[in-house]
Amino acid sequence: MVKLNKIYTRTGDDGTTGLADGSRRPKHDPRIACYGDVDEANAAIGLARLHTQGDDFLDAILQRLQNDLFDLGADLATPETDAFEALRITAKQVARLESEIDAINTELEPLNSFILPGGRPAAAHLHLARTIIRRAERHLSAALSSGDEVFTEAARQYINRVSDLLFVAARLANNKGSDDVLWVPGGNK
Repeated sequence: MVKLNKIYTRTGDDGTTGLADGSRRPKHDPRIACYGDVDEANAAIGLARLHTQGDDFLDAILQRLQNDLFDLGADLATPETDAFEALRITAKQVARLESEIDAINTELEPLNSFILPGGRPAAAHLHLARTIIRRAERHLSAALSSGDEVFTEAARQYINRVSDLLFVAARLANNKGSDDVLWVPGGNK
């Protein structure tokens, strides 16, 4: 159990933040940006859940996702080291996401067009969370491209699947897709 007695530490006043292994990084570091984006997406999912009450199926999936996103943040905040046992995303969590994506997708009509982010309030928030997770993926990719960072395969897969889950969840929240806002290519010419 995590126990936080003091919220401010002043250690970040110099523009750095601490990783789980005790090392310090600039706050603009791609690793820090990545798990910051994951935290932001989690907050957007929290907003979506204000509008999913009454849909026990979707809300339960989103609640599990929020918890897993904290696990993902812990994973991303912990560089590969043998110094201590870190909390890591597992292949089982990735498989669960894939199973949930498939279960949601069976409820949806096939897409005949791209859709615009929006529709019902829960869907709009889930689309926002989806785009934030995509930004987290870009920061993870930037960290990997530096050649100095290592992330587990499960963490890389998980973050990619989250955006897929959020996409189908947004469609489900849009009355199983019937309230999706369709893109009309060149519709305003």
